[in-house]
Amino acid sequence: MLRSFFSDIPGVQGRTVRQQYRQPPPLAGLVMLALWVCGMGPVAAQNEEALKLPTNRPILMSVIEQAKASAAKDYQPDDHGLDEKLKNMDYQPYRSIRFEADKALWHGKNDYEVQFFHPGFLYDQPVTINVVEYDNSQHQLDFDPAMFRYEQQAKQYKGLTDKDSGFAGFRVHYPIKSDEYKDEFAVFQGASYFRLVGKNQVYGISARGLAIDTGLPKGEEFPSFTHFWLIKPRPGQPITVYARLESPSVTGAYKFVLEPGKDTRAQVSAWLFARQDIKKLGIAPFTSMFLYGENTEQRPDDYRPEVHDSDGVLMINHDGEQIWRPLTNPARLQITSLADARPRGFGMLQRDGNFDSYLDAEANYHLRPGLWVTPKAGFEQGRLEVVEIPTDAEIHDNIVAYWVPEKPLKEGQSRYFSYSLRTVEQEPMHYDKAVVTRTRQGVSHLPGFESSEEQTVRRFVVDFTLPSGFNLAVDDLNLILDVNGGSVKQARLLKVNNNKAIRATFLLLPDTNKPVDMRLFLNHNKQKISEVWNYVYQPKN
Repeated sequence: MLRSFFSDIPGVQGRTVRQQYRQPPPLAGLVMLALWVCGMGPVAAQNEEALKLPTNRPILMSVIEQAKASAAKDYQPDDHGLDEKLKNMDYQPYRSIRFEADKALWHGKNDYEVQFFHPGFLYDQPVTINVVEYDNSQHQLDFDPAMFRYEQQAKQYKGLTDKDSGFAGFRVHYPIKSDEYKDEFAVFQGASYFRLVGKNQVYGISARGLAIDTGLPKGEEFPSFTHFWLIKPRPGQPITVYARLESPSVTGAYKFVLEPGKDTRAQVSAWLFARQDIKKLGIAPFTSMFLYGENTEQRPDDYRPEVHDSDGVLMINHDGEQIWRPLTNPARLQITSLADARPRGFGMLQRDGNFDSYLDAEANYHLRPGLWVTPKAGFEQGRLEVVEIPTDAEIHDNIVAYWVPEKPLKEGQSRYFSYSLRTVEQEPMHYDKAVVTRTRQGVSHLPGFESSEEQTVRRFVVDFTLPSGFNLAVDDLNLILDVNGGSVKQARLLKVNNNKAIRATFLLLPDTNKPVDMRLFLNHNKQKISEVWNYVYQPKN
């Protein structure tokens, strides 16, 4: 796999090595718009409308035109002439290169400040940074080694750069918690990865600009942001960032409007132009980590009860149906999807925000945010795809999710997407339905329903918390449970935790050693009164 899959950010203060240096698991073979706007009369005009080209935004329009022109040419990666010693440097020296905070862009002159990352290590294709002033004048920011401290093992790498070396990326600071200190809330570094964090959150899940051919045997392609334009923000306003994206298959222009706060928000617009046919286009992708949790069949010998950045995927479809899909660390690569047209929203969450569930005072998994997407344009018929990759260590990001449009993107075509993205603490909104808060499983010891060499039997327990004012008796509810690839026995409902929750429990008997897909919800008078629990269980071979 490409080295650009590394998604954690070296040098983020206050994080341990295992959070800073996350990589993909070593799996062999893992990989998981209209016509071209160019001299085509009425068709071109129709396509320009579909592309939602901006008005009164000359710099953004220029970025889009650059992306369109680049798509007509062969892909040419640009390493900015980076010295081979910087490309081949190890992690420890790289993390010993520190940015000087007083050299930040707009330091002491704006509510926002921007700090930069040194090129090298994994980041061997630096990015070009442009700064746009209030009057729309712009200039390229030259690399300057005086921006950095080269400590300990990093001293030998000082002097290997020049003004054209570019940067590995940047991070944006703003006083979220108090006026005395500007907190880091957004990072763009590595391929098309970026991360957002809110007031009381710590870095965990990553977002990406685009995913291509994730989970396919031919191997995943990782598009990269190559140029950024930092628009100088006015007092009290969000900060806007433009970006150019390049890969062998596609070019793109992106607009990010970032608003820090309790939950940090990003308004994302993307104009994509295909160099060649793309088999699977992944829009609004997330990348996260799930090592083990409350639903894990066999847990490592570890003092921590759970280890994960995210514990589930939630989608609210066009009809308002809520579907909760708990994450797993499967024995084999697992790709599942939820089909829909114009979903109301979807995201990857860390629903469990309880310190007692993790007991990790360094990684602070209970403070990891979720990310929630609200689609605006380009999310017609398609599917939300979830890729779960086996891993044996928390340094690996092994979970990916993204929206796949049903309509493929072919060579010479273009496409426009728009969505809002925000960090969330546990839940993206208040619900009027019972919500899944716990999924557990274990061996059955009931006579006649015990696991053997011929038959696997698992006890599943799914707990729903109840919305305020819920006063229905269990006898008034119906448990709707559909199973594909197995059968169930002894399914029943009961109230637990002083009647604050409803528990659904059943025995699962898989038909074979192939995955079993389950769907469960609560009904009252033929109406769903809970979200849908959707789970895929992989029996042992």
